[in-house]
Amino acid sequence: MPDPVKNPGTGLPEAAQRHLLDLLAEGAPLEHFTQPAEAAKKANAPESELAAITDATRVALRIRDTLSQHRRREAELAALFDTAGDLAALRDLDAVLRAITRRAKLLLGTDVTYLSLNDEEAGDTYMRVTDGCVSAAFQQVRLGMGEGLGGLVAESARPYTTGDYRDDPRFKHTATIDGAVTEEGLCAILGVPLRLGTRVIGVLYAADRSARAFSPDEVALLSSLADHAAIAIDSARLMDETRTALVDLNQASQTIEAHSDAVRRAEEAHDRLTDLVLRGGDITDVATAIGAILNGGTLIHDADGGELARVGADAQPPAAQAVTASRTGGRAVPVDGTWVCAVLAGHELLGSIALTGRPDLGEADRRLFERASVVTALLLLLRRSVAETEDRIRGELLGDLLSRAADLGTLAARARRLKVNLNDPHTVFVLHARGATRQRLLAAATRSARTRHGLAGLHREEVVLVCPSGTPSSCASEIADELSHAVASPVTVGAAGPATGPGRFADAYLEARRCLAALRALGLDGKGAALADLGFVGVLLGDRTDLHGYVLRTLGPVLEYDAKRGTDLRHTLQTYFAAGMNQTRTREALHVHVNTVVQRLERVGQLLGRDWQRPDRALELQLALRIAQVSSVRSTA
Repeated sequence: MPDPVKNPGTGLPEAAQRHLLDLLAEGAPLEHFTQPAEAAKKANAPESELAAITDATRVALRIRDTLSQHRRREAELAALFDTAGDLAALRDLDAVLRAITRRAKLLLGTDVTYLSLNDEEAGDTYMRVTDGCVSAAFQQVRLGMGEGLGGLVAESARPYTTGDYRDDPRFKHTATIDGAVTEEGLCAILGVPLRLGTRVIGVLYAADRSARAFSPDEVALLSSLADHAAIAIDSARLMDETRTALVDLNQASQTIEAHSDAVRRAEEAHDRLTDLVLRGGDITDVATAIGAILNGGTLIHDADGGELARVGADAQPPAAQAVTASRTGGRAVPVDGTWVCAVLAGHELLGSIALTGRPDLGEADRRLFERASVVTALLLLLRRSVAETEDRIRGELLGDLLSRAADLGTLAARARRLKVNLNDPHTVFVLHARGATRQRLLAAATRSARTRHGLAGLHREEVVLVCPSGTPSSCASEIADELSHAVASPVTVGAAGPATGPGRFADAYLEARRCLAALRALGLDGKGAALADLGFVGVLLGDRTDLHGYVLRTLGPVLEYDAKRGTDLRHTLQTYFAAGMNQTRTREALHVHVNTVVQRLERVGQLLGRDWQRPDRALELQLALRIAQVSSVRSTA
């Protein structure tokens, strides 16, 4: 029976390869991916073929996981966009609140979601909307302030989560609440506050009937939805106040008209900003729109104070005290004629917005400015989600590249999809920070990689940066200075390269590691260099020993001088070292006057620098002279 057709260079039968691709295309269950390997075993396929199928199955499963994550991200973003669209067309508060709880359930994948509102007169919080609940008692439960998880969230204005509510001693349990939770069968619960400024108006929940842990991303996502819910409630309240004023206060028609106009402007502004995000606008587009709506200049900064966008305003750092005050109070605050509003996702600070040229900002425009921060938070969350996914993919490519864990052709194709050409010269940098955490160094390296169109990630518990460069030495020094400033701590950078072609990166990585170890051993923390910069240490540690280059770097000026003028300073220098650096014994060995020796050594000092007799320089020179003696190295000048 003839052998099955194989994919050239991999040993993988085309039938198995096609089967795996079909499974990926169909979105097949996890257990189906073992079928090609099982079929090969039953057919008594050779070990090499089984290994190839196993490797291909592993890659297919990794691709399946990545696709699943992308689909989940797309579903989350679509749901957030839908929620924003509902708010833009707000007519029925109940319908919007039901949509929020339904989408919270979809995004977090929980069994139940619900929303409670605070009753200020009764001093408790009551169930307003539920999705997935089956217990009538649970849908009618009321929680006193501080009681249960929801009462604690409503009282403290902070998110709380529990993997098993009934056995969690952090919460004040009551018979009514515990009975309703037991009847509904809930176990894991996440609750986040609905806030208007500093006032908590209710709580948004997501819950499961089995034990589970909620991640920080899920807390941030539910907090973002809670902000939308609070906006919907506030907008409905404003519209109700307007209608009541029109009916009951005819004499205040001008005030009511102004109030209605403020609501209309707020809705239009929210529509405009939301539509901008839905159409894929970037942070500069949002800054431009905010400035146009409020007739002022706009600056947007990230949480670290880095400028993200600036329109119609001079560059200036964010006012830290104003950002803190806005974050604490939940409202925009004025400082020296500029309004500042913190951009939040729940309690997490994502950045800040500053509005210039409007010191007289009225209450309606102030609220509009604050609502713009919610849309900005949504856009920053989306940007962060995309950036985290791209960074993870780049980190996986870097790990495979440095460990030769994949076929070279596959690596090149994956790199091209990330707009990285591995056939261009690249330098590998291994980083170490003294006094800064590895995660902080990795974050700084990742930002540098984006700027330099390279890759960054963790490999063997080390932070590694790869970027296009044909000059390892100068680039290493530049990166060391840049990252030391970014992490406020000395960053040492070992470099190797340039590496051209995916097969050369692993060797360059190992050389860069050796260079980093040498830099640290020599006490050169905070410096960046390649092995070629370390003198004879680099010669000893390097894979490609360049003796000729070492001699020329060390003795080049002397050799060039001898070649041009027919002198033999090299021999004088060699004799001087052999005589124990004693001028009298050198004169005797050369059979010249002592003044001649002095003149020649002064010339050597002019050529090599005044510190040439320093012990470490002298050692380098003696080693270079010995190498030149045994290898007949001469100047090429």
